[in-house]
Amino acid sequence: MAALRMLASSMRVARPVISRNTRTYATAADKLKLSLVVPHQSLISGTEVSQVNIPAVTGDMGILSKHEPVIEELRPGVVEVKTLDGQSKKWFVSGGFATMHPHNELTVNVVEAAPLEDFSPEAVRANLAEATRVANGNGPEKDKIEARIEVGVLEALQYALK
Repeated sequence: MAALRMLASSMRVARPVISRNTRTYATAADKLKLSLVVPHQSLISGTEVSQVNIPAVTGDMGILSKHEPVIEELRPGVVEVKTLDGQSKKWFVSGGFATMHPHNELTVNVVEAAPLEDFSPEAVRANLAEATRVANGNGPEKDKIEARIEVGVLEALQYALK
């Protein structure tokens, strides 16, 4: 605890003062610039949208323009992008982080993402049954741990497809 106080007191000296004159509130009237990125490519890059709904670990969140800067860890679930013309595009993500920057910029960095309509409910059910069998089986512990992670992701995907 003393180390944190020492670090905090050091930061007070070195940190520049940033003042905000007025508090603004999130609104759908303005545009939000979105980037949705997986490690190997950018799925959406700097596109203007009206709203993004994310599956944050702390609970589902809707992000509008002028949202307070924030970093949120994402759990497996659906990222819903609402375009300026009222359309909605849903992506299933396996987890990652969403960062709301000043000036209406949102970056969603995820490990894996795919359009929700690309998934088959029957295939998800079959894969979930197999992963559950492996997780509850007598195989190597490493396989059981990987299967438990897969079960969590597949359960979230199955819920999203309902």
